[in-house]
This record gives sequence, structure tokens and C-alpha cells, in this order.
Amino acid sequence: MSIIAIGAALAVSIAGLGGGLGMGLVGGKAIATIGRRPEMAGGIRTLMFITLAFIETLTIYGLLISFMLIGKM
Repeated sequence: MSIIAIGAALAVSIAGLGGGLGMGLVGGKAIATIGRRPEMAGGIRTLMFITLAFIETLTIYGLLISFMLIGKM
């Protein structure tokens, strides 16, 4: 049973870490690009939000997997 708990903890922590790093990189690059080309700010912002939504979805999948593992205990 403890191996399942370790797997659930790893699923959440790796998904959260990866999601946080991905969001930070995407946000930083988007802000830097908007600073260089302010006339493209609307399109860049839209693409950034779409990308952030996909990253958040992957993070939620990690949480879902951990719930499924905890349900097996």
C-alpha cells in the first residue's frame, strides 16, 4: 500500500513541478517578446493563454492519476 502512496505523491509533485516550470518559461518568453514587439501583444497574449491552458490540463492529469492511485488503496 505504501508504494501506491509514493506513486501518487510522485505523480502530483512531478506534474506540479513540470507545470510550474512550463508556465514560468512560457510567461517569461511571452513578456519578453511583447517587450520587443508591442504591436503583436494581442496575438502573443492569446497564444500564451492557450498554451497555459494546455499546461494546466497536463498538471490536472497528474492530480487525476494520483486520485486514481489513492482509490486503489
